[in-house]
Amino acid sequence: MNFGRLVLLSVRPKVAELAFHVFSRSLHPELYVVHQSRRIERSNYESRIELTNCGHVVTWNAAGGTLCEVATSARQPLPKRRCLLTQPLKGSRTETAECRGGVSYRTHFQLESVEPDMFWMVQKQLGNGPTEGLLHRFDSSGRMAFGALSYINIELRLRSMLVQAIHTFPDDYAIVKVESLFSLET
Repeated sequence: MNFGRLVLLSVRPKVAELAFHVFSRSLHPELYVVHQSRRIERSNYESRIELTNCGHVVTWNAAGGTLCEVATSARQPLPKRRCLLTQPLKGSRTETAECRGGVSYRTHFQLESVEPDMFWMVQKQLGNGPTEGLLHRFDSSGRMAFGALSYINIELRLRSMLVQAIHTFPDDYAIVKVESLFSLET
């Protein structure tokens, strides 16, 4: 991949353009724009969780292996090498993977279109007050008075990490929810 000609997406994609990927490798940070980031180091694993312009990237390293979860635009240029999963982010789906070194991965993601009242209630709850997770408020697209929100909650255990992500899309009254468990066999 020639990074000299790489074009990054600078705006939030349309909800119909979303895709979900899992790689058995880390991705170059030049591939996406990071708005919020957190690095986690535990005795059994380390991780980097990032809110991006399109969704999120979670990179988890344990037992000599790497898993990288990416929720982004289907138009986002990503490598093909060592891609374990590529799915449009539509409807509701559960995926699992067993990797070398006793690493297991399970995710459930869904795209939900909701009524405007429900959408604004969720948007307000996510955007109010301080949070322990990562939160980013996007600028308005111009059509709506409020911009999208992305929120990630992280729960850490000795041998596992649970990541819960919510991304809102005001122009479509849509909410993307992703819950992923990265774990090591005991």
